[in-house]
Amino acid sequence: MIDDFAKDYLHSDLREVREDLLGKLDGLSEYDVRRPLTRTGTNLLGLVKHLALSEARYFGEVFGRPFPEPVPRWDDLELRGADMWATEHEAREEVTGRYRRAWAHSDATITALAIDAPGHVPWWPRPDVVLFNVLVHVLTETNRHAGHADVLREQLDGAVGSGPRGRDAAFWEARRAEVERAARAADPTGA
Repeated sequence: MIDDFAKDYLHSDLREVREDLLGKLDGLSEYDVRRPLTRTGTNLLGLVKHLALSEARYFGEVFGRPFPEPVPRWDDLELRGADMWATEHEAREEVTGRYRRAWAHSDATITALAIDAPGHVPWWPRPDVVLFNVLVHVLTETNRHAGHADVLREQLDGAVGSGPRGRDAAFWEARRAEVERAARAADPTGA
């Protein structure tokens, strides 16, 4: 049946991208996983912390299956944005462990419910949803943040992709030069 296929397919992709995202922290110092790498403070560990909260909410309270650990209320404006970075008192293992526990909870929800199981997302303009909507949303959000993590990791130490690509620093230096040449050719003023 297409419903089971769709649910399994989306769930499989979500599992894969979660692992890819966590892999971006491998081999980095505490400072590097926490340091702000954009003007808005985006950092690797903060992305993980944010996604843990997202999964806990979306596959928890949305379907009446609350995550067993405390989760800030979605409408608590004082805490808005606090999930995007880790304080010095939050150990990396604590943040990544919470993400893995949120996965387990999410996976149990996804497995237990039919793809058309009803849920309610009070912070959405059209709050009445089904599991399919939420699964697509969380997969999209996780992929989006995994893309951020790719760029952040490349900024930190040049690591690219989710595994060895057989391309060394010389390849990437030549590629960057080629892209720069094309950009300058398109706009010789460099404006």
